[in-house]
Amino acid sequence: MTDPTFFNQFLIWPFINALILFYKGFASFSIPFPLGWAIIGLTLTVRTILHPLTKTQMESARRMQELKPELDKLTKKHKGDRKKLQEEQVKLYQKHGINPAAGCLPMLLQFPILIALYQVFFKVLGNGNIEETVGAINTIAYHPALRIESLDLSFFGLQLGYTPSQWQTAGWWLLAIPVVTAGLQWYQTKKLMPPVPVADKPDKDKGKKDESFAVEMQKQMALIMPVMIGVFSYSLPIGLSLYWNTYTVLALVNGKKKKDYDTNSKEQKSNEQ
Repeated sequence: MTDPTFFNQFLIWPFINALILFYKGFASFSIPFPLGWAIIGLTLTVRTILHPLTKTQMESARRMQELKPELDKLTKKHKGDRKKLQEEQVKLYQKHGINPAAGCLPMLLQFPILIALYQVFFKVLGNGNIEETVGAINTIAYHPALRIESLDLSFFGLQLGYTPSQWQTAGWWLLAIPVVTAGLQWYQTKKLMPPVPVADKPDKDKGKKDESFAVEMQKQMALIMPVMIGVFSYSLPIGLSLYWNTYTVLALVNGKKKKDYDTNSKEQKSNEQ
Protein backbone atom coordinates (compact mmCIF):
# COMPACT_ATOMS: atom_id res chain seq x y z
CA MET A 1 0.00 0.00 0.00
CA THR A 2 2.90 2.38 0.65
CA ASP A 3 4.86 1.48 -2.49
CA PRO A 4 5.00 4.57 -4.76
CA THR A 5 3.66 2.80 -7.83
CA PHE A 6 1.63 4.66 -10.45
CA PHE A 7 -1.61 2.90 -9.47
CA ASN A 8 -1.05 3.60 -5.77
CA GLN A 9 -0.15 7.26 -6.17
CA PHE A 10 -2.89 8.23 -8.60
CA LEU A 11 -5.76 5.99 -7.49
CA ILE A 12 -5.23 4.11 -4.20
CA TRP A 13 -3.72 6.93 -2.13
CA PRO A 14 -6.28 9.60 -3.12
CA PHE A 15 -9.18 7.31 -2.21
CA ILE A 16 -7.57 6.27 1.10
CA ASN A 17 -7.04 9.93 2.00
CA ALA A 18 -10.65 10.69 1.05
CA LEU A 19 -11.86 7.77 3.17
CA ILE A 20 -9.84 8.95 6.18
CA LEU A 21 -11.11 12.51 5.64
CA PHE A 22 -14.67 11.21 5.98
CA TYR A 23 -13.61 9.03 8.92
CA LYS A 24 -12.07 11.91 10.85
CA GLY A 25 -14.99 14.14 9.96
CA PHE A 26 -17.54 11.77 11.48
CA ALA A 27 -15.26 11.04 14.45
CA SER A 28 -14.82 14.76 15.18
CA PHE A 29 -18.59 15.04 15.72
CA SER A 30 -18.48 11.97 17.99
CA ILE A 31 -20.67 10.03 15.57
CA PRO A 32 -20.45 6.33 16.42
CA PHE A 33 -19.05 3.83 13.91
CA PRO A 34 -17.22 6.50 11.87
CA LEU A 35 -15.56 4.07 9.43
CA GLY A 36 -18.88 2.57 8.32
CA TRP A 37 -20.34 6.03 7.74
CA ALA A 38 -17.12 7.05 5.99
CA ILE A 39 -17.54 4.15 3.55
CA ILE A 40 -21.14 5.20 2.89
CA GLY A 41 -20.09 8.84 2.48
CA LEU A 42 -17.31 7.95 0.07
CA THR A 43 -19.64 5.68 -1.90
CA LEU A 44 -22.19 8.48 -2.20
CA THR A 45 -19.46 10.87 -3.37
CA VAL A 46 -18.14 8.43 -5.97
CA ARG A 47 -21.66 7.70 -7.17
CA THR A 48 -22.30 11.43 -7.56
CA ILE A 49 -19.05 11.94 -9.49
CA LEU A 50 -19.78 8.99 -11.78
CA HIS A 51 -23.42 9.96 -12.28
CA PRO A 52 -22.83 11.78 -15.62
CA LEU A 53 -21.06 8.66 -16.93
CA THR A 54 -23.72 6.22 -15.74
CA LYS A 55 -26.46 8.54 -17.01
CA THR A 56 -24.84 8.61 -20.46
CA GLN A 57 -24.52 4.83 -20.41
CA MET A 58 -28.15 4.25 -19.44
CA GLU A 59 -29.40 6.84 -21.93
CA SER A 60 -27.40 5.22 -24.74
CA ALA A 61 -28.75 1.78 -23.83
CA ARG A 62 -32.32 3.12 -23.74
CA ARG A 63 -32.04 4.82 -27.14
CA MET A 64 -30.44 1.74 -28.67
CA GLN A 65 -33.32 -0.32 -27.30
CA GLU A 66 -35.83 2.03 -28.91
CA LEU A 67 -34.12 1.53 -32.27
CA LYS A 68 -34.30 -2.26 -31.96
CA PRO A 69 -37.39 -2.68 -34.21
CA GLU A 70 -35.82 -0.53 -36.96
CA LEU A 71 -32.52 -2.40 -36.68
CA ASP A 72 -34.41 -5.69 -36.99
CA LYS A 73 -36.06 -4.44 -40.18
CA LEU A 74 -32.69 -3.46 -41.65
CA THR A 75 -31.24 -6.85 -40.73
CA LYS A 76 -34.09 -8.60 -42.49
CA LYS A 77 -33.96 -6.30 -45.53
CA HIS A 78 -30.19 -6.58 -46.07
CA LYS A 79 -29.72 -10.10 -44.75
CA GLY A 80 -27.44 -11.17 -47.60
CA ASP A 81 -25.43 -7.92 -47.88
CA ARG A 82 -23.36 -7.31 -44.73
CA LYS A 83 -21.67 -4.18 -46.09
CA LYS A 84 -24.97 -2.57 -47.05
CA LEU A 85 -26.42 -3.50 -43.67
CA GLN A 86 -23.57 -1.77 -41.85
CA GLU A 87 -23.96 1.35 -44.02
CA GLU A 88 -27.69 1.54 -43.31
CA GLN A 89 -27.12 1.02 -39.59
CA VAL A 90 -24.61 3.88 -39.53
CA LYS A 91 -27.11 6.12 -41.33
CA LEU A 92 -29.80 5.17 -38.82
CA TYR A 93 -27.50 5.98 -35.88
CA GLN A 94 -26.55 9.32 -37.44
CA LYS A 95 -30.19 10.16 -38.12
CA HIS A 96 -31.07 9.70 -34.45
CA GLY A 97 -27.79 11.17 -33.15
CA ILE A 98 -26.64 7.96 -31.48
CA ASN A 99 -23.07 6.84 -30.96
CA PRO A 100 -23.05 3.04 -30.33
CA ALA A 101 -19.74 3.35 -28.47
CA ALA A 102 -21.22 5.88 -26.02
CA GLY A 103 -22.59 3.08 -23.85
CA CYS A 104 -19.22 1.32 -23.57
CA LEU A 105 -16.92 4.27 -22.93
CA PRO A 106 -18.43 5.28 -19.56
CA MET A 107 -18.08 1.71 -18.31
CA LEU A 108 -14.44 1.56 -19.42
CA LEU A 109 -13.74 4.82 -17.60
CA GLN A 110 -15.41 3.51 -14.44
CA PHE A 111 -13.39 0.30 -14.24
CA PRO A 112 -10.13 1.86 -12.90
CA ILE A 113 -12.08 3.80 -10.28
CA LEU A 114 -14.06 0.78 -9.13
CA ILE A 115 -10.95 -1.41 -9.03
CA ALA A 116 -9.16 1.27 -7.00
CA LEU A 117 -12.04 1.46 -4.52
CA TYR A 118 -12.00 -2.29 -4.02
CA GLN A 119 -8.25 -2.15 -3.48
CA VAL A 120 -8.69 0.66 -0.93
CA PHE A 121 -11.27 -1.19 1.14
CA PHE A 122 -9.42 -4.48 0.85
CA LYS A 123 -6.11 -2.96 1.95
CA VAL A 124 -7.66 -0.96 4.81
CA LEU A 125 -10.06 -3.67 6.04
CA GLY A 126 -8.44 -6.93 5.05
CA ASN A 127 -4.97 -6.43 6.53
CA GLY A 128 -5.80 -8.06 9.87
CA ASN A 129 -3.17 -5.94 11.64
CA ILE A 130 -4.65 -2.61 12.78
CA GLU A 131 -1.31 -1.15 13.90
CA GLU A 132 0.29 -1.91 10.54
CA THR A 133 -2.73 -0.47 8.69
CA VAL A 134 -2.67 2.72 10.79
CA GLY A 135 1.07 3.11 10.17
CA ALA A 136 0.61 2.68 6.42
CA ILE A 137 -2.24 5.21 6.35
CA ASN A 138 -0.16 7.77 8.25
CA THR A 139 2.73 7.23 5.83
CA ILE A 140 0.65 8.14 2.78
CA ALA A 141 -1.49 10.85 4.45
CA TYR A 142 -1.48 14.06 2.41
CA HIS A 143 -1.62 16.27 5.51
CA PRO A 144 -0.73 15.78 9.19
CA ALA A 145 -4.39 16.44 10.04
CA LEU A 146 -5.30 13.20 8.24
CA ARG A 147 -3.06 11.04 10.40
CA ILE A 148 -4.84 8.72 12.81
CA GLU A 149 -3.89 7.03 16.07
CA SER A 150 -6.31 4.12 15.74
CA LEU A 151 -8.97 2.74 13.42
CA ASP A 152 -12.37 1.64 14.67
CA LEU A 153 -13.67 -1.14 12.42
CA SER A 154 -16.98 -1.62 14.25
CA PHE A 155 -20.31 -0.80 12.62
CA PHE A 156 -23.55 -1.60 14.47
CA GLY A 157 -22.11 -4.72 16.06
CA LEU A 158 -20.22 -5.79 12.94
CA GLN A 159 -16.48 -5.77 12.44
CA LEU A 160 -15.96 -4.41 8.93
CA GLY A 161 -12.72 -6.34 8.59
CA TYR A 162 -14.44 -9.70 9.12
CA THR A 163 -15.53 -11.87 6.21
CA PRO A 164 -18.74 -13.93 6.13
CA SER A 165 -16.53 -17.00 5.71
CA GLN A 166 -15.53 -16.50 9.36
CA TRP A 167 -19.09 -17.24 10.52
CA GLN A 168 -18.03 -20.29 12.53
CA THR A 169 -15.97 -18.13 14.90
CA ALA A 170 -17.60 -14.71 14.51
CA GLY A 171 -21.26 -15.76 14.33
CA TRP A 172 -23.57 -17.59 11.94
CA TRP A 173 -25.49 -14.35 11.23
CA LEU A 174 -22.57 -13.26 9.02
CA LEU A 175 -24.01 -15.62 6.40
CA ALA A 176 -26.89 -13.16 5.96
CA ILE A 177 -24.52 -10.62 4.38
CA PRO A 178 -23.84 -12.47 1.09
CA VAL A 179 -27.54 -13.38 0.95
CA VAL A 180 -28.57 -9.71 1.31
CA THR A 181 -25.86 -8.65 -1.17
CA ALA A 182 -27.02 -11.19 -3.75
CA GLY A 183 -30.66 -10.25 -3.13
CA LEU A 184 -30.05 -6.55 -3.71
CA GLN A 185 -28.08 -7.31 -6.87
CA TRP A 186 -30.90 -9.53 -8.14
CA TYR A 187 -33.47 -6.81 -7.43
CA GLN A 188 -31.32 -4.21 -9.22
CA THR A 189 -30.86 -6.47 -12.25
CA LYS A 190 -34.59 -7.16 -12.38
CA LYS A 191 -35.64 -3.52 -12.03
CA LEU A 192 -33.05 -1.83 -14.23
CA MET A 193 -32.87 -4.37 -17.05
CA PRO A 194 -34.82 -3.05 -20.07
CA PRO A 195 -37.88 -5.05 -21.20
CA VAL A 196 -37.54 -7.40 -24.12
CA PRO A 197 -39.02 -5.81 -27.23
CA VAL A 198 -41.42 -7.88 -29.31
CA ALA A 199 -40.10 -7.84 -32.84
CA ASP A 200 -42.60 -7.00 -35.56
CA LYS A 201 -42.06 -9.95 -37.89
CA PRO A 202 -44.41 -11.74 -40.25
CA ASP A 203 -43.05 -15.10 -39.16
CA LYS A 204 -44.86 -15.46 -35.84
CA ASP A 205 -43.19 -18.72 -34.86
CA LYS A 206 -39.74 -17.26 -35.46
CA GLY A 207 -40.73 -14.11 -33.56
CA LYS A 208 -41.81 -16.18 -30.58
CA LYS A 209 -38.60 -18.18 -30.73
CA ASP A 210 -36.44 -15.03 -30.78
CA GLU A 211 -38.46 -13.46 -27.98
CA SER A 212 -38.21 -16.63 -25.90
CA PHE A 213 -34.42 -16.72 -26.36
CA ALA A 214 -34.08 -13.07 -25.27
CA VAL A 215 -36.28 -13.66 -22.24
CA GLU A 216 -34.25 -16.70 -21.23
CA MET A 217 -31.00 -14.74 -21.57
CA GLN A 218 -32.36 -12.01 -19.30
CA LYS A 219 -33.51 -14.58 -16.75
CA GLN A 220 -30.07 -16.19 -16.70
CA MET A 221 -28.33 -12.83 -16.29
CA ALA A 222 -30.72 -11.93 -13.48
CA LEU A 223 -29.65 -15.10 -11.64
CA ILE A 224 -25.99 -15.58 -12.53
CA MET A 225 -24.77 -12.08 -11.63
CA PRO A 226 -26.36 -11.98 -8.14
CA VAL A 227 -25.03 -15.44 -7.35
CA MET A 228 -21.51 -14.42 -8.43
CA ILE A 229 -21.65 -11.23 -6.33
CA GLY A 230 -22.94 -13.21 -3.36
CA VAL A 231 -20.14 -15.77 -3.68
CA PHE A 232 -17.51 -13.01 -3.88
CA SER A 233 -18.92 -11.22 -0.82
CA TYR A 234 -18.68 -14.45 1.17
CA SER A 235 -14.87 -14.26 1.21
CA LEU A 236 -14.37 -10.46 1.18
CA PRO A 237 -14.40 -8.04 4.14
CA ILE A 238 -17.83 -6.88 5.26
CA GLY A 239 -16.80 -3.29 4.53
CA LEU A 240 -16.66 -4.15 0.84
CA SER A 241 -20.21 -5.50 0.99
CA LEU A 242 -21.27 -2.29 2.72
CA TYR A 243 -19.77 -0.29 -0.15
CA TRP A 244 -21.31 -2.55 -2.81
CA ASN A 245 -24.77 -2.60 -1.21
CA THR A 246 -24.76 1.17 -0.72
CA TYR A 247 -23.81 1.63 -4.37
CA THR A 248 -26.59 -0.78 -5.43
CA VAL A 249 -29.23 1.00 -3.34
CA LEU A 250 -28.19 4.36 -4.79
CA ALA A 251 -28.43 2.90 -8.30
CA LEU A 252 -31.94 1.62 -7.54
CA VAL A 253 -33.03 5.00 -6.17
CA ASN A 254 -31.58 6.78 -9.21
CA GLY A 255 -33.20 4.26 -11.55
CA LYS A 256 -36.59 4.73 -9.88
CA LYS A 257 -36.35 8.52 -10.13
CA LYS A 258 -35.46 8.27 -13.83
CA LYS A 259 -38.33 5.86 -14.46
CA ASP A 260 -40.80 8.18 -12.72
CA TYR A 261 -39.42 11.14 -14.71
CA ASP A 262 -39.80 9.28 -18.03
CA THR A 263 -43.35 8.24 -17.10
CA ASN A 264 -44.33 11.80 -16.19
CA SER A 265 -42.75 13.14 -19.41
CA LYS A 266 -44.72 10.66 -21.54
CA GLU A 267 -47.96 11.52 -19.73
CA GLN A 268 -47.28 15.23 -20.21
CA LYS A 269 -46.63 14.80 -23.94
CA SER A 270 -49.77 12.68 -24.25
CA ASN A 271 -51.86 15.36 -22.54
CA GLU A 272 -50.42 18.07 -24.79
CA GLN A 273 -51.39 16.10 -27.86
